[in-house]
Amino acid sequence: MRSVNSIKNAIIATVMNIVTIVIGFIAQKIFIQTLGTEYLGINGLFTNILSMLGIIELGLGSAIIYHLYKPIAKEDKEKIKSLLLFYKIGYRVIGFIIAIIGLLIIPFLHFIVGKVTISENIIYIYLLFLMDIVVSYLLTYKRSILYANQKTYVVNLVHIAYLVIMNVTQLTILILTKNYILYLWIKIICRILENIVITIIANHQYPYIKDKNVKLLEKDVRKSIFTKVKGLVYHKIGSFVVLGSDNIIISTFLGVVTVGLYSNYNLIIQALNNLFSQVFNSITASVGNLLIESDKKKSYSVYKNILFLNSWMYAFASTGLLCVMEPFVKVWIGSEFLLPFGVLITLVINFYSQGMRKTSNTFKEAAGIFYEDRFVPLWESLLNIVASVILVKIFGLMGVFIGTIISTFVLFFYSYPQFVYKPLFERTYIQYIKDYIPYLLGTILSVFSTYLLIDCIQFTNSILQIVVNVILVIVIPNMIHFLLFYKTEQFKYYKELLTKVINKK
Repeated sequence: MRSVNSIKNAIIATVMNIVTIVIGFIAQKIFIQTLGTEYLGINGLFTNILSMLGIIELGLGSAIIYHLYKPIAKEDKEKIKSLLLFYKIGYRVIGFIIAIIGLLIIPFLHFIVGKVTISENIIYIYLLFLMDIVVSYLLTYKRSILYANQKTYVVNLVHIAYLVIMNVTQLTILILTKNYILYLWIKIICRILENIVITIIANHQYPYIKDKNVKLLEKDVRKSIFTKVKGLVYHKIGSFVVLGSDNIIISTFLGVVTVGLYSNYNLIIQALNNLFSQVFNSITASVGNLLIESDKKKSYSVYKNILFLNSWMYAFASTGLLCVMEPFVKVWIGSEFLLPFGVLITLVINFYSQGMRKTSNTFKEAAGIFYEDRFVPLWESLLNIVASVILVKIFGLMGVFIGTIISTFVLFFYSYPQFVYKPLFERTYIQYIKDYIPYLLGTILSVFSTYLLIDCIQFTNSILQIVVNVILVIVIPNMIHFLLFYKTEQFKYYKELLTKVINKK
């Protein structure tokens, strides 16, 4: 059942993200043609600023979902209801705090944004972004029971509908009226409707969560949650600084127009990242269940299987980004939106280094390891900020991403071997290195081989170039990985799994 749910979650997550990618490209093109790069830069900047306020959530959602695994396995409905009530109260308090802090940022907006030529009031635009993040905390708490029950696919199906309806409506409004304010209001309304639909589904599948007679959560469980949250505070700060501060640094040192140019590349990178992230999000609940029921040897075996898939996916995607990005951008929005090739290289390295965190993060989150490594994100954040600010002055835009890459080393060379490999699998630092090195070498070989071949095959027609590049990207990295790893236990595992799925059909 665990494997079935994981596969179902992964399939729906993949479909959702393909829809997101297609809609995203169409929406971005129409947005640029209708409103221009300056609006695009403001969109990205305000999204980053308000993602910073998400730190206030403190990881409460992750902590609650972790604590739901055991009562769901034991069918302890009273404990589940108590956890959801605690979650509901917590999220409403968080929404209120975010609103207050968001309002306090308003006097500093003009310093962050700099000079802009748009006609709309910047403060009003910012308030609409703030409203969107605040309403996202209303009625959202009940989706946690779907996540913990390994029914992420249900939430994703609703999200697909939300994306289609929202984007079609937004783009229609943009084309007909070019009204950016109305564009933002549509997003807020659709966000509220999505949360209402998910709440209705959760209530229907688990009717007992509608009960009004709910006991307060026991003191020891609240204490455990707060302990997890204390650790998650540091992780939230670290995630924002490392992954969410780029636009703020770029805007401050290079201007909001550069934010707009980078956002086009970032849209493609995040589309791939979200596609793969959903796969790992889909298996988190299954891993949590595994860690409760299985021994360390079994857990380590599953970890290696997931790491194998993780590496293959990101090696393939990294090769694709390096080899297809430039011709695609030319066809999609025009050659005037291209960034220097050196920037693309650093973006690809950063994408790969972030992607290779997925397996360890999945096990860490499923095991509830939030407090033990709480100080690691602070060191990572400090290194990221210092390195990015120094290097942006030397290398420009490329320097921002080099700083992020450098900060990632803290996780790879200390945090994961110390707080994942050691406690969960009883494995050594040397074993950790041995598990990763073959995949890193396979990725380097795939990327360089494919790029060097493509560099020898150039066409003046950009669409033809994209077609040829895509074909080579599909063939070469996958062929190299097959030749390198087809004898491994991990490859045999997925071969057997695929055979079972085909035979069932």
